[in-house]
Amino acid sequence: MSTADASTFRAAREAVVRAHIEAEAVHHDVAAALATFKHPQYDVPALGGVVDGEAGVDGLLHGLLDAYPDFWLREGAHYHSDNAVIVECVFGGTQQGVWAGIPPTGRKMEVAAALFFLFEGDGLVCERVYFDHATVLRQLGVIG
Repeated sequence: MSTADASTFRAAREAVVRAHIEAEAVHHDVAAALATFKHPQYDVPALGGVVDGEAGVDGLLHGLLDAYPDFWLREGAHYHSDNAVIVECVFGGTQQGVWAGIPPTGRKMEVAAALFFLFEGDGLVCERVYFDHATVLRQLGVIG
């Protein structure tokens, strides 16, 4: 692949990632976030692992946005690898509904995270989310 082709390929992946983040964290538009995937899949190790397929990812995202109606995400650095775009970020919100089995606390949480957007060719096939769940649980008052 020529340098120009690689640059175009990288820009196309970056556009998918930005569209995904904007749909999810700015507009809270689950359908638009799902549309960014070639195959919808989330892997959130802190919450127990993989959610695969459109119905599962739809449920995961609606659950997140119902629990945190003011959900936001602040992007940091972006990195590219052969099969991924990695985004450093901070995300947060105020818990107003049940999330991950935790009843609503009305408290705010904010946590640093690394998002791995995994690609097959130019198609997004998984978002893997790494964050410190204990930080979130402390902020929500679930643990001391």
